[in-house]
Formats: sequence, structure tokens, C-alpha cells
Amino acid sequence: MGATWEEAVASLTGPGGSFAIVEAEVRGQPVRVFERTPPSLRALFAAARARGDDTFLVYEDERWSFAEVMERVDALAAGLVQHCGVRPGDRVAIAMRNFPEWVVSFAAITSIGAISVSLNAWWTSEELDYALHDSGSRVVIADAERLERIAPLLGDLDLQGVAVRSPGPLPEGVRSWDETLVPGAALPEVDVQPDMDATILYTSGTTGHPKGAVSTHRAVLSALLAFACRSALNTALGAGAPKDHPHPTSFILVVPLFHVTGCVPVMLSCFAVGYKLVMMRKWEPARALELIERERVTQFVGVPTQSWDLLECPDFAERDTSSLVNVGGGGAPAPPELVRRVDRSFRTARPGIGYGMTETNAYGPGNSGDDYLRKPTSCGRVVPVVQMRVTDDAGRTLGPGEVGELWFRGPNLIRGYWNKPEATAETLVDGWLRSGDIGFIDEEGFVFVQDRAKDMVLRGGENVYCAEVEAAIYEHPDIHEAAVFGVPHDRLGEEVAAAVVPKAGRSLDPEQLRGFLAEHLAPFKIPSRVSVHAEPLPRNPAGKILKRQLRDELAASA
Repeated sequence: MGATWEEAVASLTGPGGSFAIVEAEVRGQPVRVFERTPPSLRALFAAARARGDDTFLVYEDERWSFAEVMERVDALAAGLVQHCGVRPGDRVAIAMRNFPEWVVSFAAITSIGAISVSLNAWWTSEELDYALHDSGSRVVIADAERLERIAPLLGDLDLQGVAVRSPGPLPEGVRSWDETLVPGAALPEVDVQPDMDATILYTSGTTGHPKGAVSTHRAVLSALLAFACRSALNTALGAGAPKDHPHPTSFILVVPLFHVTGCVPVMLSCFAVGYKLVMMRKWEPARALELIERERVTQFVGVPTQSWDLLECPDFAERDTSSLVNVGGGGAPAPPELVRRVDRSFRTARPGIGYGMTETNAYGPGNSGDDYLRKPTSCGRVVPVVQMRVTDDAGRTLGPGEVGELWFRGPNLIRGYWNKPEATAETLVDGWLRSGDIGFIDEEGFVFVQDRAKDMVLRGGENVYCAEVEAAIYEHPDIHEAAVFGVPHDRLGEEVAAAVVPKAGRSLDPEQLRGFLAEHLAPFKIPSRVSVHAEPLPRNPAGKILKRQLRDELAASA
């Protein structure tokens, strides 16, 4: 009989354990931390040098070894310092699709004490302009598509550009990737401390603009070790890879690197432990199955939509997926039927789910294997370096089974939002982070997320804040009233919908409205369903629009 959860946790995290936990003070708050947390991401990346010619990155027909990646990390870091004048604390933005250069850029930026600013590759010029202004980035490293959107902004922003995979003439103020690198250079000497800022990841805002979530080196590394500890717990509980599994651990990257899931538990796990990372140019289930078979991938971490896509792909039965050990991820709840179907459809792979946020560096409760089949609506339990509680509206901690807001505490939390002290104070309270999600924790410590307190649509793992979309709709000259909400969608979980009322004497065409919004919002935020109303939208006695009623009416008319 295998170890119990409590026994496995005590063995791994107790004194002398491989993930021993001790008490420390972080920003004036007592926090549980992993005793062996590396001092910085720079130190973490240094360990990759010993892996030499082992394959690290596979992108299409390119194969990059750890040695080749680290040579480019050193060369880019030297170039950022020598050519661009980057110093510790400066912000350097990355705006590109999942290329190997994204990984190199992140490692180089954080290794010299600068702050990596991850920009959403789907953003419009207007959205990119806001984030670049807000972060005060000095340099942006961009691929051809993003560079085209950013080029008109360079002069106004006093921003230097580095072009990745961008053939042809470059705009003024932009260097090519090759011109920026200093071949053969050593990594510049910089003292990077645990509580220096390392990353800014933008998360959609409820007030119309995204917020820059700032994490320190300690926070990112604490989340990374928490994921590793969870993996070790799964092995101790018999939920990991079979002992006779012939394939070394490897991941396929099916989510963007500018998302915290792609960056921390996927990319950085591979960097830290020496796993192979198979990168996709864009999500295509048939191509993913081909790569899983060709590269003998063991770990699939995506959103539930992508797991459905694999299972529904016409090529699924023809492809050899026996190397897979885990099929899961997070970003949205998985329907219980998907959990069961994953478990019975793959020869070796077990289903898994995780619940985390940008603000927690993706780490939170995790559920997998038999526990997940036993409790398919739960996102699981947390490694004790992270604490969770449920509170009522007055902030009182609730007991097992009682429903309230879920709060997090741990060394993996962001230190705050860039230049937004009010939003920081609202979210971070006495060392605890308010998730904005409603749920409960049962007697065994399993977390159940039931609803969202925030006005948000969760579309295929992407957070779409209704206030942001409504603000853009109200910019249209013919709009009198607007309400944005989510409606169920079989594949995406939810899709964005809007109910609008034109101004008196005006008419409104939904397609024309979508075209207008395309100039202001990324495509995934644009409502796919628009209902035009002649009468005022329904409201409660307090004047709040009844979005649930509008959602039900739209669903009934489908």
C-alpha cells in the first residue's frame, strides 16, 4: 500500500526532505519557503550549462541544445548591456509568438537583473502601446508581426527595438537579432538578489486596462519548486509515471509563453530540470499529435479545450500517444466527462488539473490520477508552502464545506501591480492574495472553485474582463447601452457575448461593431455573439444590468 498524502508531504517537506520547508520573512511577512530555493533565476539558468549537447528546444525542424541556448543567452545579455544600455531594474519587453528566441530573451533579461515584460502576442497596436507606456520598457524584442504593430510607437515611446526572424529592411531604431548579440561574450557580472523584480505579466483589468503583475525572483522560483514538489508527491502516491516507462520526461508547449502557465510550470521546469521542450508555432491538434508521436512527449499541459481537441481530432486513433504520462493543465474547469474520457482514451496518461493565477505564478491546488477521478470537480490540494483559506464578506475565515472567497498565501505571490498601489492594496491584504473566485475547501483539503466574483468571461483559458470590452464598445458613436457577458460554448467553455442598445434614431450592425472593436481589442475579446435591443437593458432595483437574464435570453434564442 502506498503512502498517504500526509505521509508523503511530511517525508518530502519535513526537515532533511528534498523539498524541506522553513519559515522566513518576505517583505515584512512571515512566510513558509523552500529551504533550497535558488537565489535567482540567473543561478537557475547557470545549472543548464552542465547539460551541454542534450536537446533542450525543438521548434519545427530546429533542434537547440542546452549549450546553444546558453551561448545565445550570454550573447544577448551582453548585447542588451553594451548596445542598449540595459541596467538592473530596467524593463525589457518580449512581444513574439512561441519562438526559441522568446526563451533566450527571458533568460538573458532576468540574468542581468532587468525585468522581463511579457506582452500578449494577440494584442492590437493600441493594447501594446498601453503596456509599453505603462511598464516604461526601454527595449522591446519582437518578431515580424509584432514589430509591424509596434514600429509606429517607437519614437513616441523612446523605445529601442530588437527584431527576431524579421527579414527585410528594419524601421529606424530597430536592430536585428544578429546585430544585437555579442558572439562569444561572457554573461555580464550582475548581483541578482532574491527579492529583486524579475517579471511583469499583464493580466486583464476590470477597469478597462490590463494590470502589470510584478513577481520577484523568489516568487517565480518558489512556484517552480512547488510544481516540482507536487510532481514528487504524485510519484510518492503512485500517480506519476510508471516505473518501467521508457521515455524521459519532455513537454509539448501548446500555450503561449506570455502566459504564466507556458512560462513557469512548462518552460522554466524544462530549463531547471533538463527536460526537452517541444514548441509549436501555433495550436493545431493534428500537428500536436504528430509531434507527441515523433518526439515521444510525456507531458501535455494546456487548457481543457485543447484536451478536447486532441480527443476529437480525426488523427487521434492513428497516432501513437503511448509516451504521454499526463494530459491536463488548467486555465478553466474541466467537465467531469473530459476527465473520464482522458483516463480511458490514453494508454498510459492520467488526467490532471491545476488552479493558479498570474498573481500566484500559476501555482495553486493540483489534482490528478485516481484523486481526480474520485473528485472530478475539485482542482485538488496545495503543497504546504502555499496556504489557502475561504472567507466571508467580512473577511472571517470559514470552515470546511463553507462557501466564500478563496485566498492564497505563500512565497510565490506577486509583490503587487506595476504603478497601481490601489489595485495592489485591494488584492494583497496582510500577506494574503484575494483570488476573486468563489468556492470551498472540503475536510480533506481539496479545493472546489464554484464561481467567479469578478465580472469575467473565461474563453478557452483566456480571461476576458467584461468592463474592458464594454469600455471599448462605448467608444462606438452609435452605442447607448452595452453589457458584456459569457455564454456556454462546447469547445471553449465560454464565448464572449454582448447585448447593446443603439442611440435614439440610430441603427447598429453587429458585423460593423465587431470591425470597430477589432481596432481596439485582441480578437479573443471581441464578442462572437451580439444581440441588438430596441428597449433599455433590464436592470435590478439598484440599477445594475441583469446579465444573467440577458445570457438566458440569448441562449434560448440560439
